[in-house]
Amino acid sequence: MSKHHVTTVINGEPTEYLCEAQQTLLDVLRDELHLTGSKEGCGSGDCGACSVLVDGTLMCSCLMLGVEAEGHEITTIEGIADGDKLHPVQQKFLEHAALQCGFCTPGLIVAAKALLDTNLNPTEEEARYWLAGNLCRCTGYDKVLRAVMDAAAVMRGDKAAAAE
Repeated sequence: MSKHHVTTVINGEPTEYLCEAQQTLLDVLRDELHLTGSKEGCGSGDCGACSVLVDGTLMCSCLMLGVEAEGHEITTIEGIADGDKLHPVQQKFLEHAALQCGFCTPGLIVAAKALLDTNLNPTEEEARYWLAGNLCRCTGYDKVLRAVMDAAAVMRGDKAAAAE
């Protein structure tokens, strides 16, 4: 089989790779580019563990082919922090202990960032709906939801949240 040359931007860095036509973006990220934060939970787009942003839109990387990344900007969990400075969502996940085994955490953080990129003042119902595509077997979601709502407050600049 011949490999396809793909030119894209991943986590802000121009990136080129070779992949086979049937390779998913998730497989390319993990196996070719060694960005292992995105996890394969289901392989069918039902669990959200492999969530990435494609041109700012939340996507399951197990449902996208690696060749389809051509010319697009991909953000993985590895690209959410700004160097050593955690994104507010990441910081609040830590502060609220919104993780247990950690398998779903990268996908939940990417999904939460996507929500807050489009809506800095979500209602709890909106946040629940937005995160519904990310399955977690450990946390029960309450701490995740608290972390997302608190991160939204920090990102809005609410003084009470920033003082915590």
